[in-house]
Amino acid sequence: MCASHVKSDTGPLGLLGRLAIALFLSYMAVALPLAAIPVAILHWPGYGNGLAGLAVGIAFFSTILSRNHAGAFADTRGGRPCMRAGLALYVAASLICVLAGMASLPNGARYAILIAGRLLLGIGESLTIVGMLGWGIGLMGQQRAGRVLAWTGAAMYGAFAVGGPIGLAIYEHWGLGALMLVSALLPLLGLGLVRDVPPSQPHAGGRPPFWRILGTIRWQGIAVALQGVGFAALGAFLPLRFLHAHWPYAGLGLTCFGVAFVAGRVACGHLPDRIGGLKVALFSLLIEAAGQYLLWGASTPLLALGGAVLTGAGCSMVYPSLGVEVVHLVAPHMRGTALGGFAAFQDLAYGATGPLAGLLADRYGYGIVFLVGGLCATGAAIIILALLNARDGRKPA
Repeated sequence: MCASHVKSDTGPLGLLGRLAIALFLSYMAVALPLAAIPVAILHWPGYGNGLAGLAVGIAFFSTILSRNHAGAFADTRGGRPCMRAGLALYVAASLICVLAGMASLPNGARYAILIAGRLLLGIGESLTIVGMLGWGIGLMGQQRAGRVLAWTGAAMYGAFAVGGPIGLAIYEHWGLGALMLVSALLPLLGLGLVRDVPPSQPHAGGRPPFWRILGTIRWQGIAVALQGVGFAALGAFLPLRFLHAHWPYAGLGLTCFGVAFVAGRVACGHLPDRIGGLKVALFSLLIEAAGQYLLWGASTPLLALGGAVLTGAGCSMVYPSLGVEVVHLVAPHMRGTALGGFAAFQDLAYGATGPLAGLLADRYGYGIVFLVGGLCATGAAIIILALLNARDGRKPA
């Protein structure tokens, strides 16, 4: 069935909604363990914040390495098989991590198993997200790419908002193995939901080298990477900061972030297509920076929750806004590869932030990681302002 026939008969928004719901359920495999893994590892003798951060961030490194292949998969075979393959890897990765919950194993073996599962999860994430974007844009049309990017992120971080506290609760009551088993079951529901959503047709055309595509989108990629530092710092270390300060509701900060993130996507998801991605990204980065600086200086849990809200609202629209710019910079048959490369910049930030911020936290305390996040968001805003000034300078008087 061709994409145009799908649009006229079944409604592209309805199809996109089904993909988003499936992604929400499936992304719980990523979101549920995110806050619980550092807490679990810190209970193992001899394991500190650096190793805890590495266990969180290692998934993003495998995502980076697989982005090119995921983009080529989506461009040549279509987004549907790409996303379905990613969801299947979510299931396999989570089942591997179930073994890390076995207290009878030595902690070194449990950590190695956890790292192996997280690496496989990262490949699954690459295929799932790139596949979802290629599938959704193919069904909706390039003119509504911003909405597809916004809905994709809303599904991901909606799962992040719900998954953080639920994951911590499951871990505290039933342990790491039960948490990972739940993480394996939810992507199966996602696979069932997308089973009969029709494919979008891949575009024909030659493919330039991946590095050339990265060069075309480099400034957008660098900006989204700098933005990702604040998100990664919050996801890995905000619950630990609450626990270290003896503040209640350690999981609530992740919920505040996620609710603000999703609300921003719902309220503003149309803006990049309407007024331009760079303007929306600049405003969003300034809000994120303010949230990170507030988290850095917070002396009470209420101030920290306020910082999480601002960070979520700011992070919300950066990726889809700059993603719209990326889509417009490349031909349709390179869209999946370009979006995969664009996401790889963000993945690099996510992967590097965990272990590096963990080392900083060991030496200077948890507040320092949010200062770094604020400075990075400020740097990204400066890049976007320069891109806007360069674009205005090219316009005829």
